[in-house]
Amino acid sequence: MPQSYYIFRHGRLRRHQNTLYFEQEDEAGNRQRQPIPIETVRDLYLFGELELNTRLLSFLARHGVVVHCFNYHGFYVGSFYPRETNVSGHLLVRQVEHYLVPERRLYLAREFVVGALFHIRRNLNYYRNRGKAVDDAWAAVQGSIEGLEACTTIPELMSEEGHARTAYYSAFNEILELEEPFDRRVRRPPNNMVNALLSFGNSLLYAAVLTELYVTQLNPTISYLHEPSHRRFSLALDIAEIFKPLLVDRMLFRMLNRNELDESDFEQVGEAGGVYLGEAARRKVVRTFEETMQTTVQHRYLKRKVSYRQLLRLEGYRLIRHLIGMEQYRAFRAWW
Repeated sequence: MPQSYYIFRHGRLRRHQNTLYFEQEDEAGNRQRQPIPIETVRDLYLFGELELNTRLLSFLARHGVVVHCFNYHGFYVGSFYPRETNVSGHLLVRQVEHYLVPERRLYLAREFVVGALFHIRRNLNYYRNRGKAVDDAWAAVQGSIEGLEACTTIPELMSEEGHARTAYYSAFNEILELEEPFDRRVRRPPNNMVNALLSFGNSLLYAAVLTELYVTQLNPTISYLHEPSHRRFSLALDIAEIFKPLLVDRMLFRMLNRNELDESDFEQVGEAGGVYLGEAARRKVVRTFEETMQTTVQHRYLKRKVSYRQLLRLEGYRLIRHLIGMEQYRAFRAWW
């Protein structure tokens, strides 16, 4: 079964005949070659300094392998997205139509926000039931959920979501056992280990959503909550919003509360005081993220077990059914 490969080491990726190889030199200067059967590759996450050529990219494209690249500090920088082979002109027209018609776009954008806030409230419920003092944050999120119906524009939706997230982040000090209080979400650059973890985890999720969208007939550049002109694959951002609290935030809570990560796993770089995960910490997070993505739940409609990664793809299919008029889209809401 295809899987994700995460490469942290420096070296070279090359094709020899019909096999993908990772090559690197050992301490004695001898070249070591590790085969990676192309049939087993879903996508590649490149964190090290790797050499590759267009011949390799053509090989990966022919097998539908998406390549995600990250910089030295682990920040997502871009993806190699092969030419789509599973295309539908009819669906593309319907995607554009739902973007251009304000009422249709607003409906989809609202659903993405509803799905995100549903899982934020679910996280707060979890800790609220365990005696954590998160009642104020829960009430604020609930108020925002109720206020979404009154929103008539995308900026109003995003503003309501912003208020909810601010309240949610204020509860992190109750959920997490931190030496220094977490005051607010800072992205460029992240200023503490919580922000660094959120940014890195969100990048991993965005890349995973993009890979799953590649399998569907959806065009990932046409989005509804995020403006298509702001990010190249903005539909992946839309769908990732729903799953961030469920996959990334819960992973962060587990790792910090179980002391799997601490201040020593992070490094401060540059005059701006950016805080980044060290390589060992990135490996830990990637390992936990992949374990999370492989976790299965019993699907209440399909009547079979599906993984979290499959849920991402299923969300794309649900959106397709809405766009072609089969059934109304309702953002994913965890039921377990």
